[in-house]
Amino acid sequence: MMKRGLLLLIALMSIFAATTVAKKLRQPYELTGKVYCDTCRFGFETNVTFYISGATVQLQCNDKSDSKLVFTNTTATDKNGRFTFQVCEDHGDQYCDVVLLKSPLPHCKIIDRVRSHSRVIVTDLNGIISRRRHANNLGVFQDYALPVCGDLYKYYFHSDDI
Repeated sequence: MMKRGLLLLIALMSIFAATTVAKKLRQPYELTGKVYCDTCRFGFETNVTFYISGATVQLQCNDKSDSKLVFTNTTATDKNGRFTFQVCEDHGDQYCDVVLLKSPLPHCKIIDRVRSHSRVIVTDLNGIISRRRHANNLGVFQDYALPVCGDLYKYYFHSDDI
């Protein structure tokens, strides 16, 4: 009788554990970031940077063994320049990048090659507990630098402390 009770308890615990894992896998990963217009053409965000609505961003996951593309999803940035991807699958055997494809602004459309992509982790097999992931912000160069950029350049690059 004791063995039967113990076996029943183990079976119930196994079912509970399997259900918990299944629910966790069904919760999507949420990947977010922003797309900005680099108004000074510095290669980073400044206090005169603005964020681009309607920029096209793509999530690309490639197999680690042969680099073949196995997953892709495309979205556009919202009015605040923020993009969000909801990903339901674990991509632990792949490497994933968020890639900036296009800016809708005619005066700010030159994609910064250095800031055009961001590696993201889309798996639970790395110790990250949260299902939220943040990609580095992605940048686009404005065609011309704003007049204030000369003063900003002096501020950022000509400090007396150096």
